[in-house]
Amino acid sequence: MKNNTAKKYLGPKETEVIARLSYEKATLITKEQFERWFEFKPALRKQIIFRLKKKGILTAIKRGVYFYSPLESGPAGSSINEFLVPPVFFPKGNYYVGYSIMYNYYGFTDQIFQTMYILNTSLQREKTIGSMRFRMVKIPLQRMYGLGKIKIKDTEVIVSDKERTLIDMFYFSGPVGGLNTAFEILKEQAKNRKVNISKLVKYTVKFPNISTRKRIGLVLEKAGINYKRLEPLLWTVRKTSLVTLYPSKSRKGKINTTWKVIENVA
Repeated sequence: MKNNTAKKYLGPKETEVIARLSYEKATLITKEQFERWFEFKPALRKQIIFRLKKKGILTAIKRGVYFYSPLESGPAGSSINEFLVPPVFFPKGNYYVGYSIMYNYYGFTDQIFQTMYILNTSLQREKTIGSMRFRMVKIPLQRMYGLGKIKIKDTEVIVSDKERTLIDMFYFSGPVGGLNTAFEILKEQAKNRKVNISKLVKYTVKFPNISTRKRIGLVLEKAGINYKRLEPLLWTVRKTSLVTLYPSKSRKGKINTTWKVIENVA
């Protein structure tokens, strides 16, 4: 929480920093930018950053990177655009923003989420910045596909594209309310041709989780997609064991021999 009377206690050097950051319309500031913009000695720079952090004007994102919240934002400070955070942690681009926030981004759900999932090939950890929790989930390299970029301010952010997001939704369906809801979302998208079926099938073929491939194939069939278009996906499941449509210890239900799925009850 930012101190209401912070302005009273700003020293001349702190005022100088704030004026420059506001002039530059800075949001995220690195240690290197501080060194370039201000000719402070290391000890003084460290002291100024410490004071501005204490007053809520700067928030540490990671070592040497800070979020700037101007005084005019009011006592609570301004909120960071969560999409600006992933590139800070993964400057090499070995990540993508996926799961819940992308379900909302593509209109699969109206729910607003307070957790951003950053899938990546190097880091497993959590960090809370302001009111947003960032969950960094380490995944195998073979799951890093079906990605695109969106531009936030002057920053390009890697995200899952629409078809890849639908596959992730079957693999991680909790945020939309479970598999039953995921089935309905995909069925509606496929029936109304709101999704590129060829691309979706191509992506699903590559996805390493067999149960996810089968469930998507079955739903696409029920949505009226013809077998010829589904043939590449069918080929990947033809010699596999039966799985249940919904995760369950019970094996009761109608057996779909095409997709090797037991159509049990949710």
